[in-house]
Amino acid sequence: MGSQSKKRRKSAGFIHVEPPESIGYDGLGFDIIHRDSDSKARVGSLKTPHGTLETPNYIFCGTKASIKNVMPQVMKDLQTDIILANTYHCMIQPGPDLIEKLGGLHKFMGWNGPMMTDSGGFQIFSMGHGSVADEIKGRNRNNSKSMLKITEEGAKFRSYKDGSMIMLTPELSMEIQRKLGADLIYQFDECTAFHVDRDYTEMSMHRSHRWGDRSLKAFDEGNDGTQGLYGIIQGGVYENLRKLSTQWVEDRPFFGTAVGGSLGGSEEQMNEVVAMCMDNVTKDRPVHLLGIGRIRDVFTFVRMGIDTFDCVSPTRIARHGWALVKGEPQERINIRNARFRDDDTPLYPDLDNPASRDFSKGYIHHLFKAGEMLGMQLLAMHNVATINLLMREVRQAIKDGTLDDLEKEWLPD
Repeated sequence: MGSQSKKRRKSAGFIHVEPPESIGYDGLGFDIIHRDSDSKARVGSLKTPHGTLETPNYIFCGTKASIKNVMPQVMKDLQTDIILANTYHCMIQPGPDLIEKLGGLHKFMGWNGPMMTDSGGFQIFSMGHGSVADEIKGRNRNNSKSMLKITEEGAKFRSYKDGSMIMLTPELSMEIQRKLGADLIYQFDECTAFHVDRDYTEMSMHRSHRWGDRSLKAFDEGNDGTQGLYGIIQGGVYENLRKLSTQWVEDRPFFGTAVGGSLGGSEEQMNEVVAMCMDNVTKDRPVHLLGIGRIRDVFTFVRMGIDTFDCVSPTRIARHGWALVKGEPQERINIRNARFRDDDTPLYPDLDNPASRDFSKGYIHHLFKAGEMLGMQLLAMHNVATINLLMREVRQAIKDGTLDDLEKEWLPD
């Protein structure tokens, strides 16, 4: 365990703590086993207390401790290596104390593999600006702006469940994530919106850095070697802020690095912002890209050195009739389209799972037209299997030096 931090102190209204100089991550590890000669792409081995996985890899989102429409054992059968749950939602329902009492998220969910939780920081952004994903809105669709105030201490908001007042702080985020028991966890931060100006972005970044130091201190005090803490690079779309924040993360004893915050208003700008960060990452820690995960994104950012991705997209788009397809220029097809009404071919017969192999597109089209939940379940399974195939092939292509050829197979012109 790292050295004991000093007590926090206040100056000019800011809360400062001295972060620990080192932290022991005894049950975790990360090794680079192959590097691409033409890019920063790499294959790594990420060790956690619940298993070791190869990177690059994809982390599927179980927002409220549940992968929508797919059972945990089925996720395993589909060759999934790692999943995540959201700290904010688990805090609201059923609560971290109950999850801890029932054995932590792994036992609670029936998932015995590696797992990640976020810090709750994204929900500060989504509640404050009203840009809340469907998974976040739930039954509270018309009252998404429940965030009341962001202060130096933390974020104050009302629970969407019962309206009670909650102050989420770095210390509380670390406590909740410890009780949830995921292998990989995150510092508390604020995810700034694209439309805020540079002054606010810089102010927020420095506050997230102070929250990060407080997260490190709180984490170190309860650290038993079974969790790895990630620091988050902020700075919006501003290169000098991104460089500053990257150096801040590099200088702290985090287990991993994450690229977060606003990544811009276009695909081109997103690529530029991620590159700003990755050009300045030097330590061989696992690097995660928060909330990004289209097929084309995987190819783009793997080349920059990203090791893991997370996104709700594979299961979310399945609920709306979209199936991911290798070799489709647009990445996916809409199974609700009339052209699939009498299509007797399966989605992808070479994928060794029933959803991709054993049911015709015509039948799945019928299920969506009839409003049958099985259609959503089948597409969710198929999309998970497709992404897992993508990541296996990406890892092999990095080893073989054929990443460009593989991208053409997945995304032809």
